[in-house]
Amino acid sequence: MKQEHRQKSGTWSLRGKLLGKALVCGFLLAVGASFFPFAAACAQLPQNVVRLHVVAHSNREEDQAVKLLVRDAVLEEASRWYEGAATMEEASAALCVHLESLGDTARQTLADQDMDYSATAQMTEMYFPTRDYGSFRLPAGRYRTLRITLGEGAGKNWWCVVFPSLCLPAASQEEALLALPEAEREIVENSQAYQVKFKVVELWESLREWLRG
Repeated sequence: MKQEHRQKSGTWSLRGKLLGKALVCGFLLAVGASFFPFAAACAQLPQNVVRLHVVAHSNREEDQAVKLLVRDAVLEEASRWYEGAATMEEASAALCVHLESLGDTARQTLADQDMDYSATAQMTEMYFPTRDYGSFRLPAGRYRTLRITLGEGAGKNWWCVVFPSLCLPAASQEEALLALPEAEREIVENSQAYQVKFKVVELWESLREWLRG
């Protein structure tokens, strides 16, 4: 009798575990159904965007201030060279060809402000966390990047977008966003509706970055 009772208890326990697993799987599938399209669109964004990363010489007030002047000058100079580019690859290629000019722009800005250090410009790929720019947001991931390093590059950095020209003061942001595919533009423009999903993407991209070593 006791053995039969234990068998029944074991059966019900197994059924309970299976039911629990089924509920968890159902929940994950439901979440995944809504999350994966969002994640896929986020994963495509780096294929359509070139970021700008400016690293200050130090955290002294004057070095941080000149960093912003360099940012504005480089954004303006960059827009001259990728004008007419329809894709990230075209814009990136144009920036690569004119890296010397972009570096010269940064160095001239420093000289105009009587700074006693120089600047370097390079095209690279970098990981960025999720970043809110006020009117739009970009998800975490690895992006093609125009990196400007000022002096020793030991200060706080600044990043935004070179292409499309979302961070250029003179540019129309709405017009610049039209360069992005519709699904990606929806994410960038309506980021407040995707708070949790942005966080999940950032956790996933952080994990991938950690696995890269």
